[in-house]
Amino acid sequence: MSILSRYSLSGGIFIVATLGYLQIGEAPSLFRQLSLIHHWQSQQFSEVMFLYASLPRLSLAIIVGGVLGLVGSLLQQLTQNYLLSPMTLGASSGAWLGLVCLSVFLPSLVPLYGHWFAMGGALLSTALVIFIAGRQGLGGLPVILSGLAINLLLGAIATAIVMTHDQYAKNLFIWGAGDLTQSDWSWVTWLLPKLWPMPLLLYFAPRPLSLLRLGEQAAGARGLSLIPTMVTLIGFAIWMLSCAITAVGLIAFIGLLAPNIVRSLGARTARDQLCFSVLIGALLLLITDMIALIASGYTTNMIPSGTAAALIGAPALIWFSRGKLGAKDQQSLSLPKGAVSLHKHLPLALICLLLSILFVALFVAPSLHGWQLSISNLHTWQLRWPRVFAAVAGGAAMAMAGVILQRLIRNPLASPDILGMSAGATFALVITTIFTGASIFEVGSLVAFIGSSAVLALLLLLGRKHQFSPAMMVLIGIALAALIDALIAFVLAKGSDEVYSILGWLSGTTYRVAPSQVILLLVSVTLLGLLSLSLSRWLTLISAGDDIAKARGLNISQARLILLIIVALLCALVTAVIGPLAFVGLLAPHMAVMLGAKKAAPQLLLACIIGALLMLVSDWLGRVLLYPVQMPAGTIASILGGSYLILLLSRSGHPPNQSQ
Repeated sequence: MSILSRYSLSGGIFIVATLGYLQIGEAPSLFRQLSLIHHWQSQQFSEVMFLYASLPRLSLAIIVGGVLGLVGSLLQQLTQNYLLSPMTLGASSGAWLGLVCLSVFLPSLVPLYGHWFAMGGALLSTALVIFIAGRQGLGGLPVILSGLAINLLLGAIATAIVMTHDQYAKNLFIWGAGDLTQSDWSWVTWLLPKLWPMPLLLYFAPRPLSLLRLGEQAAGARGLSLIPTMVTLIGFAIWMLSCAITAVGLIAFIGLLAPNIVRSLGARTARDQLCFSVLIGALLLLITDMIALIASGYTTNMIPSGTAAALIGAPALIWFSRGKLGAKDQQSLSLPKGAVSLHKHLPLALICLLLSILFVALFVAPSLHGWQLSISNLHTWQLRWPRVFAAVAGGAAMAMAGVILQRLIRNPLASPDILGMSAGATFALVITTIFTGASIFEVGSLVAFIGSSAVLALLLLLGRKHQFSPAMMVLIGIALAALIDALIAFVLAKGSDEVYSILGWLSGTTYRVAPSQVILLLVSVTLLGLLSLSLSRWLTLISAGDDIAKARGLNISQARLILLIIVALLCALVTAVIGPLAFVGLLAPHMAVMLGAKKAAPQLLLACIIGALLMLVSDWLGRVLLYPVQMPAGTIASILGGSYLILLLSRSGHPPNQSQ
């Protein structure tokens, strides 16, 4: 398709979409709309809504969509990584954390300095991602993994701040969902002057971007100063992104999809890709917002544009990831060196440590009169034992699921949270509560199991084609996590009375766990753990390779199916009772290997103890750190586990590997 026909066709679709957008709802006739725009005098309520709600919303959709498309194209051309975007680079989560901090601690400064704090958070998170991935990792999977780790870590920190300062953060929920609703032209007039770098980038950026395609050395030989150029271009991109996020909130996937669509339609030169990405980005957000508006007419709640973008963008991310991964993205790297073999007294020492911390968690806690030891207080025991043993069972279950997944897929990044299995269970639970009106604490494990199983089926279907490569598995997890995040933001933006209880549950809380649920969880996890130990030979053979497993007489398909059902059951049980737990299923198996548990059975046992320890410590810290304010155990575990993953990636430069 020629450039002229491509721009003409896209421009025609853009005009049709714009006209269709303005006809949604009880809008004036097209002729009357033209008259209103010309004379700017309204007489009826529908005309006022057209001038001061529909038109500014349309304008923001076009402007913000164009900015997201330009920023996405710029980042992808700078790194030659077609799966990079403000979302996968971590910039969006950094901007969110910056605005959360300002809204909570200095709310009076939000109108004047909100965009500066958003930019500061975005720059910090982007710098961290680039530092972790390294210059050599910007073109492949390492930068995607680093962005995932930063997103999860900063998201956990932001959630912790919101949970402990809920009275200051209520207005953030709608913003976090990505909302284009307007009541006047103030945000349009605020945003437009701040996008002054946009024409400069369109004019000056194509030359350095074209030189970068030749390689760093060739570009340097032609006079390009690589580091100053990258810093300048990324700085301008983050500035525009931060201003757009401040105006409308978090809208994912537009910056990822627009440049990929542009290339698929034949754009080849740097200038063509930048300019066409602006048009396609504006068109994408316009159509997405149109879908959100139409869908809102059939529901009792307004659907935010960010939710609609995620519903469209998550499947698109998986689609565009096909064939986008280079050979280096299929490689893995080693875990930090640990013990050669497991010390015979180490398991016993860890069990003693677990029992000691269990005693502290049950009977030692701060009070208004200082620290107290409450051994004989029956009321204290009744309050604490359900949450303490729920944390122990949940940590052990997620650790066990992580070990099984990592050995099954032979991918050390395979954990229930990173691969999206916990997100699948959460998605099913939240969707069910939306349509049935039931409490999320009462929906049940069966619904969560269906969600986890659906994700498992998707992983097997898409992963088999790519030999369960680390890149493909992680990208599926990112897409699913973004989808569930958008759904969660939509639920929270409704502003119902259960918002904070849902937010607490989504953070992995043990607050409202009933004794009957804990007993069910303990018994189920114990039985599934014994079953997993009895099948440890399967894990050993499968992790050694399909050929070896077949040679030893193992029915690989049957064994893999049974083990995956165990993983889905573990995820469903934990998610239904406690909520989604991040990083425990990644951290515990790694620590077990580094402590010398190379074989399947010892790794399962040691990982269970470590997972239980991690969640137990997280639950206790959540109770005592900010007493009397309490933080969810899952949030503490996410911060600890996210920090570990960042450390691991920064030391390695690639995803870790486990060959045993």
